[in-house]
Amino acid sequence: MRRSVVALTAAGAAVLTGCSAPHPPEVTFYADGDSVQALPLSYCDALLTACDTDGEPVTLDARPGQPVQISVPAEIAETPWLVIVQSAAPDGTLLPMQQEVFTDGTRHAHTVVPETPEHQPLVVEVQQLGAAYAVDENDQPIMDEQGSPQLVVRGVWSLQIDPD
Repeated sequence: MRRSVVALTAAGAAVLTGCSAPHPPEVTFYADGDSVQALPLSYCDALLTACDTDGEPVTLDARPGQPVQISVPAEIAETPWLVIVQSAAPDGTLLPMQQEVFTDGTRHAHTVVPETPEHQPLVVEVQQLGAAYAVDENDQPIMDEQGSPQLVVRGVWSLQIDPD
């Protein structure tokens, strides 16, 4: 299926009226007593017309069962954003990915808590949604489960965890 990106008009206008930052926002990850600031792996303008895709994931060491805290700046918190987590069971089996979405515009932090003290988070990813939506081959919006246009990811920040 061909997917295109179309700019939102009414909702997107609110996103575009603010000042744009000279540098992409950074996300801070905390795990097992250490922290690291991450630049985005990729980051686009709000309408996804210009993108920088030369970022690298950041890494932290963490023991199994340790929570991972995430702190995002207002530039991300005031837009829809989500967290995706890939974890492993004690035997190394990958668990189903977990996803949590934040849309109220006030959430600046989130804590990823492993299911058990033996489970090991491996990848924690933050994604910021943009003011654009996906369309199908007929240029019709692709709708989500709630009947709203499916928004497209604007920025991605990734933490890779090295198990201790």
